[in-house]
Amino acid sequence: MIKFFRKIRQKLLSENKFSKYLIYAVGEIILVVIGILIALQINNKNELHKDRIKEIKYLQNIKEDLIINNKKIDNLIERRKRRTQTAHKLIAHIEGDPIEDWHAFNEETIQIYTWERFYQHNYTFEELISSGNLSYITSDSIKTMLFELESTYKQLKAEEDHWRFDSEELVFKPAYNNLDFQLILRDHRGESDVLSREVFKEFFADRKIKNGYVMATVEFEIMNGQLNRMKSIIQKLIELIDKDI
Repeated sequence: MIKFFRKIRQKLLSENKFSKYLIYAVGEIILVVIGILIALQINNKNELHKDRIKEIKYLQNIKEDLIINNKKIDNLIERRKRRTQTAHKLIAHIEGDPIEDWHAFNEETIQIYTWERFYQHNYTFEELISSGNLSYITSDSIKTMLFELESTYKQLKAEEDHWRFDSEELVFKPAYNNLDFQLILRDHRGESDVLSREVFKEFFADRKIKNGYVMATVEFEIMNGQLNRMKSIIQKLIELIDKDI
């Protein structure tokens, strides 16, 4: 093909047909430019295709993280609901409701002592941020909701820190000061007839204990509300991802 064009140029020059040669040269330049543009377009399409493959993989991984988080959230919400119910029962006992089963009462107080945080499974999002690859996600809606999910998660962490402080001051410390933990643990291990109202006399008399359980009901409900907010965002994100891929 190159030899063919060269022969045409040489023929036109040898025949002194400069004007035709000039037209031909311009035409050849245009063809070269068109060829370059076509090559660039093909290359751009190939790059876009490669980027799309990476985007889909990222979206699939994000979806997997979201599904894991959804299950973790459901389990934690249920546990915190049970602890809220337990706190209400303990408040009622402190206010005078009779305790017929001291072992069950002891186990309920231990349940409130259990400290638990929610840790988000968001490895893919963190990788996108740290590597600077967030631009692979082309949907502005998905990116916006990912940041909204992260913001809600941070709010939850702040609330958990608040509950951590309240539980240490209003639940743990008073319990350490007013209870014989040797007896508490003996009962927890299954030894019978080691607990009675007398063991909990000072425990019941400490106003901080009751306030701690009251705050537990408040804090658990707030944290569950934040977890439910995360669930709502997760559901919308999964729907957006399914449409995108």
